[in-house]
Amino acid sequence: MRVVLADLRSSRGFVSKDTVVGGYGSRLDPFSRVTSVIAYLKKQFHDVPSVHMAYIAAILTRAGHDVVWTRDEVADGLEADVALVLSSLIDYRNETAWADRMRARGVKVGFVGITASKMPELFADHGDFILNGEPEAAVMRLAQGEVPRGITISEQINDLDALPFPRWDLVTEDRGKRFGIKWSSRPVGGGFPLLASRGCPEHCTYCPHRILAGYRARSIANIADELERLCDQVRRPYVIFRDPLFSEQRDRCVELCDEIQARGLTLTFEAETRLDRLDVELLDKLYDAGFRAMSFGVESLDPETLKKSGRRPIPQTHQREIIEHCRKKGIVTAAFYVLGFLQDDWNSIAATIDYATDLGSTFAQFKILTPYPGTPMFKQLEPRLTEGDWEKYDGYTPTFAHPNLTERELRFLLGAAYTRFYMRPSYLANFLKIQNTVVREWVSRMDRRVNARHTREEIAGFSRPVAC
Repeated sequence: MRVVLADLRSSRGFVSKDTVVGGYGSRLDPFSRVTSVIAYLKKQFHDVPSVHMAYIAAILTRAGHDVVWTRDEVADGLEADVALVLSSLIDYRNETAWADRMRARGVKVGFVGITASKMPELFADHGDFILNGEPEAAVMRLAQGEVPRGITISEQINDLDALPFPRWDLVTEDRGKRFGIKWSSRPVGGGFPLLASRGCPEHCTYCPHRILAGYRARSIANIADELERLCDQVRRPYVIFRDPLFSEQRDRCVELCDEIQARGLTLTFEAETRLDRLDVELLDKLYDAGFRAMSFGVESLDPETLKKSGRRPIPQTHQREIIEHCRKKGIVTAAFYVLGFLQDDWNSIAATIDYATDLGSTFAQFKILTPYPGTPMFKQLEPRLTEGDWEKYDGYTPTFAHPNLTERELRFLLGAAYTRFYMRPSYLANFLKIQNTVVREWVSRMDRRVNARHTREEIAGFSRPVAC
């Protein structure tokens, strides 16, 4: 059997899918000069391949099937018995149109991913089947000749060690020849995603990472075996751990670091985690094993806002301690912020933006609170929804009637967040890892002048009539 795996490119903005926002995906359609630059850099560094498609390729080839991978339009010579399409919320029209064209050729088409699982009505008329759940269990049955029909339950696999390692050689370009840039940590062309665990043990009401399947972790030996295989195939690979909470269990992190060093593996890696799951000693241990970048959620400055959204606050003193130690070690940091919680108003968001610039992470990502289907937050905000186009649930577009802020105000504050964070002298100083005391003091004085200018421009910009 010949199977096409489609992880389709979008024609609008920068789109990332697969494990991003739990699989619903995100689209940055530039809305300012700053976000235009960010979108360009994301295309260079963050366009990583689908780890789920790589797992599917491994399962199918292990059973002797022919696998073809594509990100493009239906080509004249593209023939197959079955096609599996990676679904997303923010680009589902493109995905269903591709599926329609393949079905017109007589190909059986199925959709995989959280969006097709939670919102099958968007895909049901465009495919022969939908794999509801993590796809591997159903794909194993497909590999044995059982072609699904309709909505097919794909049970979660509890023993993750039983899965074959992802086949990157089948589902992406040659990533081994990508070159790195020292200040960015991540190489041009991204890296190799790796899932050391699945699901999330936290209970944030706005996050989709825990709504498809429960939390499970692979054994350290199995993770190290995959890393060792990557090192055999690629010189000094860059690995992106896509677990929502990589350092949930401290002892597992220590054990993994010890195993990497015991096997003499030469690699660099990054991970997403919570800052309260890190300490100085653990960071040193991770760094020695190749850890060079991390992302983490701050979300909001207000602890009460976080608690009402099911997120445990982290003391500011601990956040600053970890960021400062990362700066000293040369570990790149990326902080995530969410604007527009129900408790937010203009002043609280302004305070969060000020805190983001003061905390001094290498990068920052700001998004507007988005209620994703299947989350507790969606149920809470469903009566307030104002946006009926699901592709606009992209993380950057207001989608519900906020009790304290208009859509125009939310958009304005989002743009101001990016401008204030990235267009300041101290951002460049942090980026270049400048530690000299005299230079830092001069940079601080320049920051005050730049902030005053930003304030004048924001007042003028917001008082000027603009279309929403």
